[in-house]
Amino acid sequence: MTDLAQPADPATPGAAPRLPRVIAVANQKGGVGKTTTTINLGTAMAAIHKRVLIIDLDPQGNASTGLGIDRNQRDRNTYHTLIDHASLDETILETEIPGLSISPSGPDLAGAEIELVDVPRREFRLREALRDLERDFDYVLIDSPPSLGLLTLNALVAAQAVLVPLQCEFFALEGISHLVKTVDRVKRTFNPVLDIQGIVLTMFDGRNNLSDMVANDVRAHFGEKVYETVIPRNVKVSEAPSHGRPVLVYDFRCKGAQAYLNLAGEVLRRERRLTA
Repeated sequence: MTDLAQPADPATPGAAPRLPRVIAVANQKGGVGKTTTTINLGTAMAAIHKRVLIIDLDPQGNASTGLGIDRNQRDRNTYHTLIDHASLDETILETEIPGLSISPSGPDLAGAEIELVDVPRREFRLREALRDLERDFDYVLIDSPPSLGLLTLNALVAAQAVLVPLQCEFFALEGISHLVKTVDRVKRTFNPVLDIQGIVLTMFDGRNNLSDMVANDVRAHFGEKVYETVIPRNVKVSEAPSHGRPVLVYDFRCKGAQAYLNLAGEVLRRERRLTA
């Protein structure tokens, strides 16, 4: 637990902020561990001294709740950034994890899909807000909603990479095929640097054959895109959000927490190769 208590290195006073590496955590299917992956990956990155901003772009606001952000604290949130041109900086809140910040979701975000329809350059609102970010972060993780609408499109246009949580279930490959097609369209039309950085298998249960079958199929189809680390079904991972804490804080020693630490190591190693 000691690592989680150590702050990330502060930015040099007066220096212009570096542009962070932006990763959209996306899957149009709900219940695949997307938000859980976002908050625990962010926590694990912060634990190894990366400055991380989570952008909660899901109207359900589960990432905000899972990091202990009370609803009364969300007066300025991602809705205001997308619709009212509020700067990201004025929405950012600190979490209890040193080095981990969040731009929370708010209840109005549910209507943003409709409000964005007639907005000029509607696909670029989040990208433009990130370009104006004054605070210094190493990574931005965007928790996208379980759909392929304008909110997810904003996440994909703003990101350089996509991380896909994939539940070990029968229809896993069928679901991800839609996301892959969407990523390809966004890359051709709006964001030529976008690519799928990796696929993480979630809710893996080694006690049944289905998890192994799905894992083997996904690895056969996507090869090295699939991380070696798998996230197991783990009761502590499920319990942690109800306490407003990432599992890495709730129970550092459980299998789920250790899996997310391993995943963070893999993600950062892959990032180093991609950006070298």
